[in-house]
Amino acid sequence: MEGSANERLDFGKMGYGCKHYRRRCQIRAPCCNEIYPCRHCHNEATVVCSVCDTEQPVAKVCTNCGVSMGEYFCEICKFYDDDTTKEQFHCNDCGICRIGGRDKFYHCKKCGSCYSNGLRDNHLCVENSMRHHCPICYEFLFDSLKDTTVMKCGHTMHCECYNEMMKRDKYCCPICSKSVIDMSRTWKRIDEEIEATVMPEDYRYKKVWILCNDCNDTTEVYFHIIGQKCNHCNSYNTRTIAPPVLPQ
Repeated sequence: MEGSANERLDFGKMGYGCKHYRRRCQIRAPCCNEIYPCRHCHNEATVVCSVCDTEQPVAKVCTNCGVSMGEYFCEICKFYDDDTTKEQFHCNDCGICRIGGRDKFYHCKKCGSCYSNGLRDNHLCVENSMRHHCPICYEFLFDSLKDTTVMKCGHTMHCECYNEMMKRDKYCCPICSKSVIDMSRTWKRIDEEIEATVMPEDYRYKKVWILCNDCNDTTEVYFHIIGQKCNHCNSYNTRTIAPPVLPQ
């Protein structure tokens, strides 16, 4: 194939694929060693009954021996499972099957995913917040089997990753740097430390500009080695920035 390296990168773009994805590769399924355009195409093809080994079109009941191949069966996802204690249900808005019981979840249109009923009108919506990777382990959250949590800022991550982050005394969102828990007691303790720590004469009246990660306010404050306090929301979750450029 002739052309530059950049031209070769785009060769055939949007010209290959299937009804699910447009892409220029296929997968070999490890279960049958056959090649398919994607995993969904593979799942739509055929199934093999584990009881009588009959290969057949996708359906709930085996055409040969008559057993139900899954107590729970989703014709849309081509998904089977005998363990109904998981309380599986299909969410049309998500387009996939989920577990936990349909009556215990609702679909948040803006966040683009199912959340527990306890989060209804009780979380900050971030558009398509679940269609991202966990900022700690980088597993895709939307179809993850692990429990997820919504932080105060609206961003999401695995519950186990969140708990591990707390154990390591990390209290800021890895995505937006906002505080994820009430830090008022910590800010008060820092107030006391600053009051007890006098800065050297050379730095006592030094000022710096800061950006508050919690309220996004920018302000000029006195520099202190322990931390800089936001004058707007009293948070110490701040960082120094370059002074604003005044118009000429």
